[in-house]
Amino acid sequence: MEAAGRSNGVNYDCLLFDMNDTLYPLSSGLNLACRNNIIEYMLEHLDIEESEVPRMCLELYREYGTTMTGLKALGYEFDNDEFHAYVHGRLPYEKLKPDPVLRNLLLSMPQRKIIFTNADHTHAVQVLNKLGLEDCFEGIICFETLNPPEQVDYLDVVEDLTVTECLSSKRGILCKPSVEAMEAAIRIANVDPKKTIFFDDSTRNIASGKAAGLHTVIVGSSVLVPGADHALSSIYNIKEALPEIWEVEEGEQLEQVIQTSAVKTVVLA
Repeated sequence: MEAAGRSNGVNYDCLLFDMNDTLYPLSSGLNLACRNNIIEYMLEHLDIEESEVPRMCLELYREYGTTMTGLKALGYEFDNDEFHAYVHGRLPYEKLKPDPVLRNLLLSMPQRKIIFTNADHTHAVQVLNKLGLEDCFEGIICFETLNPPEQVDYLDVVEDLTVTECLSSKRGILCKPSVEAMEAAIRIANVDPKKTIFFDDSTRNIASGKAAGLHTVIVGSSVLVPGADHALSSIYNIKEALPEIWEVEEGEQLEQVIQTSAVKTVVLA
């Protein structure tokens, strides 16, 4: 049994999904390729001593959630888009194949479904397209959503709701696993955290999601971690572990809203 107990009486309105190593397995090799690209960027563009790079990557990831966030916190100056283009632009996306099983599972869920990732928008769209899941989610909350450039307002469109979310870069990069990032995602998606399920493969993200009030599911683990309400050894086991996602109270209808475009970032003139 991979559930930590049913949440009786709860009707869920929204499902927030992490993407990397959650919607596809770690064995795909994209994670390793990404780490290698980060190391190369640090060596070639930031002139960091080669012997220091592996240790820095590990320590910065552990402390800040992403190596990029940690590098910025240490004072390294580089263009965010350039970093993402280098790190993600050369990934072996061809290793990702269409996943009709997961696609059908997602489409059968009546709730709103939104991607919540630390990755940049281009990478997120590329992954979803390769998996054949591009129309399974109504939006993407990503790096650009949480970290718009200074002096620029972005219009984030989720379903029929328009929210102007401009977060100050003075606070540094905002990303998981910070509780602040979780709370920002909740605001952007305009959801009730008590009626929202958050799926992620990171134990730290799960703990932060729970601290923000979300119902949480650790993916890729058969045992519960701190803050997790459920544990899924595989994303394909959702229906077995959380049948309440498909249970709708009598007389209540939940209309699934699917848009082919992600949460859009539109610069306001």
